[in-house]
Amino acid sequence: MTAFPEPARTLWTVYADSRRRPRRIHALGVEHREAALRLTGTPPEVVPERESRDAYIRRLDDMVYVCPWGTRLRSWLAFERFRNEHAAGVAAAFVPPPVAERVMGDFERWKHAGRPLRPHILTSTWHIPLDWFVPFARGERCLMLGTPGTGYRKSDDAPEEIAGHGPATAAPARTLSYVTSMGEARRRVAAALPVVRANLGDGTDEVYLLSAGRLETLGRWLGEFHARALVELDYGGLVHLLDDRALRADESVAEMTVALTGMERGEAELTVAMYKRLLARWRPVRALEAAN
Repeated sequence: MTAFPEPARTLWTVYADSRRRPRRIHALGVEHREAALRLTGTPPEVVPERESRDAYIRRLDDMVYVCPWGTRLRSWLAFERFRNEHAAGVAAAFVPPPVAERVMGDFERWKHAGRPLRPHILTSTWHIPLDWFVPFARGERCLMLGTPGTGYRKSDDAPEEIAGHGPATAAPARTLSYVTSMGEARRRVAAALPVVRANLGDGTDEVYLLSAGRLETLGRWLGEFHARALVELDYGGLVHLLDDRALRADESVAEMTVALTGMERGEAELTVAMYKRLLARWRPVRALEAAN
């Protein structure tokens, strides 16, 4: 909370204490429903007219942590990526060209006004980029199983304490997440960068593969936040594409750690084995993007 300037600090302090804000157990669902309602309208509301006043709140060791949703900015950035990645005809099938031009015109005016372009949340669809596993360690993993109305079932291997920061706060009924300190996240990314560069190169073209270029971009993003912040990786809606057994068996962070250790020691067979396990786990999930 202390990282925010006034008047934002006071506004977020009041928000954190409000009984009306979406609780963490429901917040992800609320954010998803709001987005779905905007996009299913006619014409679709690609970007909300106003920035969201909601945030994810975490209380830990007498400290309040705030992660603003930044829905408007994230929607602009996502739509910009969407237009860049698809042919004009394909994009027009989803969003009418007049709407698209108005949305991007608003975004250009936002940029020219000197408004911030740094989102507090990075989002990926249908997969988790491999570089996102690097800032975390296996012991920072928390798996919650169950469905709304049935109560929580915590995985046997989910730690009660997260990275020495104390008990995890309430999570959605079904979630897999990792939480670490900003210091640890930066240290791990910095340590991995020269190893990845020496073994995998700087390329950034293939979004599904690990590269020094992508890891460097992640490191710059982490470097823009307060040194005492927390960093969280949340599987979000992906947990609904995987059954309990698959979630329990998901050790992507641990496998990434072993792969990086193998690279550093020159143990090619170990590195390849872990890397293949990561790709084998996420390839079927990514393939669902094109499923009918």
